[in-house]
Amino acid sequence: MSRDDDETTATSPGDETPAEAQARKFQRELSAGLTSLVLLSVLADADTDLYGYEIARKLTSEEAPTAPFKQGALYPVLRNMSGAGLLSSRVVPSYSGPPRRYYRITPLGREVLTAWRDTWLGTRAFVDTIVQHSTSAAQEMPS
Repeated sequence: MSRDDDETTATSPGDETPAEAQARKFQRELSAGLTSLVLLSVLADADTDLYGYEIARKLTSEEAPTAPFKQGALYPVLRNMSGAGLLSSRVVPSYSGPPRRYYRITPLGREVLTAWRDTWLGTRAFVDTIVQHSTSAAQEMPS
Protein backbone atom coordinates (compact mmCIF):
# COMPACT_ATOMS: atom_id res chain seq x y z
CA MET A 1 0.00 0.00 0.00
CA SER A 2 1.45 3.37 -0.95
CA ARG A 3 1.44 6.44 1.19
CA ASP A 4 -1.16 7.99 -1.11
CA ASP A 5 -3.47 5.03 -0.46
CA ASP A 6 -3.15 5.62 3.28
CA GLU A 7 -4.04 9.26 2.90
CA THR A 8 -7.10 8.60 0.76
CA THR A 9 -8.49 5.89 3.03
CA ALA A 10 -7.75 7.63 6.32
CA THR A 11 -10.68 9.34 7.99
CA SER A 12 -10.12 13.04 8.45
CA PRO A 13 -11.59 14.71 11.54
CA GLY A 14 -14.33 16.30 9.42
CA ASP A 15 -15.40 12.92 7.99
CA GLU A 16 -15.66 11.02 11.26
CA THR A 17 -18.88 10.20 13.04
CA PRO A 18 -19.60 11.76 16.45
CA ALA A 19 -18.78 8.39 18.08
CA GLU A 20 -15.42 8.24 16.25
CA ALA A 21 -14.62 11.81 17.29
CA GLN A 22 -15.42 10.99 20.92
CA ALA A 23 -13.29 7.81 20.76
CA ARG A 24 -10.36 9.81 19.35
CA LYS A 25 -10.76 12.46 22.06
CA PHE A 26 -10.92 9.79 24.77
CA GLN A 27 -7.77 8.08 23.43
CA ARG A 28 -5.91 11.41 23.31
CA GLU A 29 -6.86 12.29 26.91
CA LEU A 30 -6.06 8.80 28.20
CA SER A 31 -2.71 8.73 26.39
CA ALA A 32 -1.67 12.10 27.80
CA GLY A 33 -1.57 10.76 31.34
CA LEU A 34 -0.20 7.32 30.55
CA THR A 35 2.77 8.46 28.46
CA SER A 36 4.72 9.68 31.50
CA LEU A 37 4.02 6.48 33.43
CA VAL A 38 5.17 4.32 30.52
CA LEU A 39 8.32 6.38 29.92
CA LEU A 40 9.32 6.25 33.60
CA SER A 41 8.71 2.48 33.59
CA VAL A 42 10.92 1.94 30.53
CA LEU A 43 13.72 4.05 31.99
CA ALA A 44 13.44 2.36 35.41
CA ASP A 45 13.96 -1.03 33.72
CA ALA A 46 16.89 0.15 31.58
CA ASP A 47 20.44 -0.89 32.46
CA THR A 48 21.90 2.16 30.72
CA ASP A 49 20.87 5.67 29.72
CA LEU A 50 18.57 5.70 26.69
CA TYR A 51 17.94 8.28 23.99
CA GLY A 52 14.52 9.00 22.55
CA TYR A 53 14.62 6.64 19.60
CA GLU A 54 15.82 3.75 21.80
CA ILE A 55 12.93 4.40 24.19
CA ALA A 56 10.46 4.48 21.29
CA ARG A 57 11.90 1.20 19.98
CA LYS A 58 11.35 -0.45 23.37
CA LEU A 59 7.71 0.67 23.18
CA THR A 60 7.26 -1.04 19.83
CA SER A 61 8.83 -4.39 20.71
CA GLU A 62 7.14 -7.67 19.84
CA GLU A 63 5.92 -8.28 23.40
CA ALA A 64 4.32 -4.84 23.69
CA PRO A 65 1.03 -4.03 21.95
CA THR A 66 0.87 -1.00 19.69
CA ALA A 67 1.55 2.13 21.72
CA PRO A 68 -1.43 4.51 21.90
CA PHE A 69 0.79 7.54 21.22
CA LYS A 70 3.07 8.71 18.44
CA GLN A 71 6.86 8.67 18.76
CA GLY A 72 7.02 12.45 18.32
CA ALA A 73 4.80 12.89 21.39
CA LEU A 74 7.47 11.29 23.60
CA TYR A 75 10.05 14.07 23.29
CA PRO A 76 8.08 16.91 24.92
CA VAL A 77 7.10 14.54 27.75
CA LEU A 78 10.74 13.53 28.25
CA ARG A 79 11.74 17.22 28.38
CA ASN A 80 8.98 18.04 30.86
CA MET A 81 9.89 15.13 33.13
CA SER A 82 13.54 16.14 32.97
CA GLY A 83 12.58 19.71 33.92
CA ALA A 84 10.57 18.35 36.86
CA GLY A 85 13.57 16.41 38.14
CA LEU A 86 12.15 12.97 37.36
CA LEU A 87 14.86 12.33 34.74
CA SER A 88 18.40 13.48 34.24
CA SER A 89 19.72 13.97 30.73
CA ARG A 90 22.98 14.47 28.92
CA VAL A 91 23.80 15.29 25.31
CA VAL A 92 26.31 13.11 23.46
CA PRO A 93 27.68 13.89 19.98
CA SER A 94 26.70 11.33 17.34
CA TYR A 95 28.87 10.30 14.40
CA SER A 96 25.82 9.40 12.33
CA GLY A 97 23.66 12.48 12.82
CA PRO A 98 22.70 15.18 15.29
CA PRO A 99 23.72 14.93 18.96
CA ARG A 100 21.60 12.57 21.05
CA ARG A 101 20.02 13.38 24.41
CA TYR A 102 20.25 10.41 26.77
CA TYR A 103 17.87 10.05 29.71
CA ARG A 104 18.13 8.30 33.07
CA ILE A 105 15.51 8.07 35.81
CA THR A 106 16.43 9.94 39.01
CA PRO A 107 15.75 8.85 42.60
CA LEU A 108 12.78 11.27 42.63
CA GLY A 109 11.59 9.70 39.37
CA ARG A 110 11.68 6.25 41.00
CA GLU A 111 9.62 7.52 43.96
CA VAL A 112 7.10 9.13 41.62
CA LEU A 113 6.97 5.97 39.49
CA THR A 114 6.09 3.90 42.56
CA ALA A 115 3.25 6.27 43.45
CA TRP A 116 1.99 6.51 39.86
CA ARG A 117 2.14 2.72 39.46
CA ASP A 118 0.03 2.27 42.62
CA THR A 119 -2.44 4.87 41.36
CA TRP A 120 -2.61 3.22 37.94
CA LEU A 121 -3.13 -0.29 39.35
CA GLY A 122 -5.92 0.94 41.64
CA THR A 123 -7.56 2.93 38.86
CA ARG A 124 -7.27 0.07 36.39
CA ALA A 125 -8.80 -2.40 38.87
CA PHE A 126 -11.72 -0.02 39.50
CA VAL A 127 -12.32 0.64 35.80
CA ASP A 128 -12.03 -3.06 34.92
CA THR A 129 -14.62 -3.93 37.56
CA ILE A 130 -17.10 -1.34 36.29
CA VAL A 131 -16.51 -1.91 32.58
CA GLN A 132 -16.63 -5.72 32.89
CA HIS A 133 -19.84 -5.49 34.94
CA SER A 134 -21.31 -3.13 32.35
CA THR A 135 -20.29 -5.47 29.50
CA SER A 136 -21.73 -8.54 31.27
CA ALA A 137 -25.01 -6.74 31.96
CA ALA A 138 -25.27 -5.60 28.33
CA GLN A 139 -24.72 -9.18 27.10
CA GLU A 140 -27.43 -10.52 29.41
CA MET A 141 -30.07 -8.04 28.16
CA PRO A 142 -32.48 -9.49 25.59
CA SER A 143 -32.35 -7.80 22.20
